[in-house]
Amino acid sequence: MTAPVLPDALSEAARAFAGREHRLLIGGEHVPAADGRTFETLDPATAQPIADIPHAGPADVERAVAAAREAFENGPWRSIAAADRARLIGRLADAIDDHADELAELEALDNGKPVKLAKIVDVAQASRQLRHFAGWPERILGDVVPVHQPDILCYTRREPVGVCGQIIPWNFPLLMASWKIAPALAAGCTVVLKPAEQTPLTALRLGELALDAGIPAGVLNVITGDGETGAALVEHPGVDKIAFTGSTEVGREIGAKAGRALKRVTLELGGKSPNVILPDADLDAAIKGSFQAIYFNTGQACNAGSRLFVHRDQFDEVVGALAERAGRTRVGPGLDPGTQLGPVISAAQQARVRDYIETGRNEGAELVAGGAAREGSSGFFVEPTLFTATRDDLRVAREEIFGPVLVALPYDSIDELAARANDSDYGLAAGVWTRDLGQAHRLAALLKAGSVYVNCWGLGDPGAPFGGFKASGVGREHGQAGLDAYLETKTVWASLA
Repeated sequence: MTAPVLPDALSEAARAFAGREHRLLIGGEHVPAADGRTFETLDPATAQPIADIPHAGPADVERAVAAAREAFENGPWRSIAAADRARLIGRLADAIDDHADELAELEALDNGKPVKLAKIVDVAQASRQLRHFAGWPERILGDVVPVHQPDILCYTRREPVGVCGQIIPWNFPLLMASWKIAPALAAGCTVVLKPAEQTPLTALRLGELALDAGIPAGVLNVITGDGETGAALVEHPGVDKIAFTGSTEVGREIGAKAGRALKRVTLELGGKSPNVILPDADLDAAIKGSFQAIYFNTGQACNAGSRLFVHRDQFDEVVGALAERAGRTRVGPGLDPGTQLGPVISAAQQARVRDYIETGRNEGAELVAGGAAREGSSGFFVEPTLFTATRDDLRVAREEIFGPVLVALPYDSIDELAARANDSDYGLAAGVWTRDLGQAHRLAALLKAGSVYVNCWGLGDPGAPFGGFKASGVGREHGQAGLDAYLETKTVWASLA
């Protein structure tokens, strides 16, 4: 490995963790990969290596699943009092709060996002997610079922599904880890967590904090690696449920494998979300909100508002205002406190985004703003980019880019909006900007999306279900729907005669 290059802006705590020798977390022990393989994780702001990470192979997956199975079958986790399980999950939330600055810096270093954003969104919401699900263990209840047979008792039990393999993406590493582990832990499941190979640091730190919080060894195991590692986890016969957030392409493969094995599966996948500004909207609010909808997290969000529909009479005004905002947005390293937009995650992602920009030009879309890399930088930067187009069938208007690229499209009649917005393989999110409450709710009913935002974008809560229609996923996360994905229902019949 090339010698790590850690930015001067890192605090002592973040520097100490990033610079240490990293190990897998299996059964409460920090261990190297069985075959000794490692890989580099890079700082996307500089393209320099920041840490050497163990590359888990099939033998490591076997060890991790065995540890999770042992903890599930013979450990105390599912048998302890529900109040004690809730208390330990709450202690993990406390630990995240206590290490908020360190975690935010590690996320900014490994992912590239602005450190202020990492702290107020990723870290704060990770803690909030765990606190929400800490309230669930004492509310997991069965029912007594009234039946017509005399002298028969029928009741149900809600039981944890078992060992869960959880694979998380690189765009919100710590937050997505909390989305996955919080309901699983609340249900009494045990977990093998695999972070994306681009962003392993906060998942490894989370595993340490879980042990420090008193969560028993083997309940949360963390293995690092690439798609090979994830595939071994999905295919392992000892895994009862798979939860995955990532691309639709990989999600289809995972869904097919889980289907053949009849494993429980939750998939939160891609999107090409439509955002509609109606003629009566508060334009200042709509412009500001639409800008954030696409450029938040450098466009690397599954629910990014990447298709913007604006009435033809207001189109030039809205596009001009968005272009002006894009032009003054400060692009830079995530650890720079003045940065508003960080790099994309990798050289491959940068190339993908720039290929789409070139495709948009070649297809006839008009490039209004951005489209270039950051001059004088070796990092993976892409300027906030804005296209206008008059055709919905352009690739930049139909395919998920996962970068800071917005396509603005004019419309003439409200009647055409729902059909155009829904003309997509995806259905994760949609937005409507209007002062007319009736129009807002009429469109909300017509739009085929798992989340519809009215005069806002991207709001969420640990208690509110999140997931997609069509190719945007299977199942829901958050709230009772998210918890139910980690529970089985057992029906018990007893004769009282």
